[in-house]
Amino acid sequence: MQIENFKIFADLVETKSFSKSAKINGITQSAVSQQARAMERHFKTLLIDRSQKQFQLTREGQRVYDAAKEMLHQYEKLLSELQEMKKIISGTIRISTIYSIGLHELPPYIKRFLHDYPSVNVRVEYRRSNLVYEDILHNSVDFGLVAFPVKVRQIDSIPFRNDRLVLITHPNHALAKRPEVELKDIVGQRFIGFDPDIPTRKAVDQIFRDNKLEIEPVMEFDNIETVKRAVEIDHGIAIVPQATITQESKQGTLSVIPFRGKEFTRPLAILHRKGRVLTPAMKKFIEILGMDMTQPPQET
Repeated sequence: MQIENFKIFADLVETKSFSKSAKINGITQSAVSQQARAMERHFKTLLIDRSQKQFQLTREGQRVYDAAKEMLHQYEKLLSELQEMKKIISGTIRISTIYSIGLHELPPYIKRFLHDYPSVNVRVEYRRSNLVYEDILHNSVDFGLVAFPVKVRQIDSIPFRNDRLVLITHPNHALAKRPEVELKDIVGQRFIGFDPDIPTRKAVDQIFRDNKLEIEPVMEFDNIETVKRAVEIDHGIAIVPQATITQESKQGTLSVIPFRGKEFTRPLAILHRKGRVLTPAMKKFIEILGMDMTQPPQET
C-alpha cells in the first residue's frame, strides 16, 4: 500500500463519487474502482457496501478511512516541515473562486505572488459560490474565494477584503447625471439583478427589505459580466461591487453612482478545509492576499 492509495480512497469517501475522486487525482474512474478493490484484497475485507444504492462504507471501511486521514495528515505535515527546513517555496496552489473575484480582484495578487515565488504554479477555477464550498469540502482545491461567506463546520474562513456596492447605469440614463443617489431613486426603474441563489443578490434583496422597498428585477443573470453588458446596452440599472467595473468606468461605457449617506459593502473571504496542513507556498499565498496591491512589487 502506498500513500497515493489512501489518498484516492479518502477522496472517494469524501466525495462519495468515483468520477469526482478520479478527477481530483487525475486518473480514470475505472482506476479508482480498481484501487478500492485492491485495498479490499489487501486488507481482506469489504470496505464499501455495494448492496446500497448510495455510496456507503462498511464498518471496516470507516476504520480504514479514519486511519487514512490520520496518515495523510501526518504525511502532508512532514512534507511541509521538510520544505520549511529547506526554505523551499514551490508546488501548485489550486484555487476555486466566484467569477467576480477571480476576474477582478484576484489577478494583481496572483501577479505579485508569481513575481515573488516563480517556482509555484497557480491554477484557478471559476465556479458558482455553492460549488466553491463543495470544492473545499471535497479537497478538490486548496483555497476558495467567495463573497458573503457562510459558516461551515469543516471550513475555515479568513477575511480577505470588503467591496463597496454601487449603482451602475448607462451613461445616458437620467440617474447618471447625479453625483449620488438614494435607494428610493431605484423604485420604478428597470432593475437588473443576479440570480436569486447568488449571495450578492441575497444581500441586495435584504438591503431593499431593510429599507422597505419593493423592487423586482426585470432580468436576472448568473455572473457579473452579463449584468454589466445588459446595463451597457441600457436594458436597466444594477447594483454591483465597485471593483468589478473599474475598466468600464474608465472607458465611459458605464456610469458609477455611489449611494448618498450609506455605505453598502460585500465582504470577501478566503476558505480552506479545517485542519488542512498548509504548505510554505500556501502560507505565503495567504500573506500576499493580505497585502496592499496599490504598491508595486519590489525588484529583487
